[in-house]
Order: sequence, then C-alpha cells, then structure tokens
Amino acid sequence: MPGDEIEVPKEIREFMLEEAEETILGQKNGAYKQFRYGNLHIREYGDKFLVHNDKIDPRKDPMGHLVYDAPEVLIGIACAIFGGSQIAKKITSNNSKKLTVSSGLISSMIFGYIGYLATKKIKNYLE
Repeated sequence: MPGDEIEVPKEIREFMLEEAEETILGQKNGAYKQFRYGNLHIREYGDKFLVHNDKIDPRKDPMGHLVYDAPEVLIGIACAIFGGSQIAKKITSNNSKKLTVSSGLISSMIFGYIGYLATKKIKNYLE
C-alpha cells in the first residue's frame, strides 16, 4: 500500500527490529531485503527503509492476506486461468496441441497481467 508507507532514511537512523524475520513473502518493489514483524512489512533499500502495516500477516493466514492486502494477485491469477483457458479452447479444435498450449500460456500471462494492473490501479484509487 504505497499511500500508507513510512519512509525511514538510513542516514537518520539505521534500524531493524531484532525480532523481525527476513522473508520472501510480499512484493519486493526493488528492495534488497524485506522483513516481517507481525503485521509490519519492512522493505530495505540502499538508502532507506519503507515500512507499512498489513491487515493480515501472510505467514499466519496466506489466503486472508491475499484477500485483504493483495487482492490484485488473486484477480490476476483468476484472469490468467480464465483468459488462458478460453483462448486455448478456441484454438484447440483447429490447431496442433503445441500451438494450443503455447497460445494458452501466452494469453494467460497477458490476461493475468492486465487483471493484476487493473485491480492495482482501482485499489490505489480507492485508498
């Protein structure tokens, strides 16, 4: 949630909660590392930390986190599955299996990315 993030420059104070755990969960957004401490999500960059509070800790409830904190990921996945399968169905009857699979995969990526971006823009607009 870009609007809710707090920027802490490293030059002012190098900080890190001792109990914070390095994690791969979450979008890195160009950060070198990211950490979690309960619902707190901390991203470390070369010159700063960006910190925000998630509604749900993804380590405890991954689906809840996706629903409440990152719905764009779920919608992107749904768009990828639906869009890719629809394109694959249309191509299947007249073409080879190789063309069907590659078309389905490519269209899945496109539909998924479009769904993700559209949802992210709507989410940012509503915040």
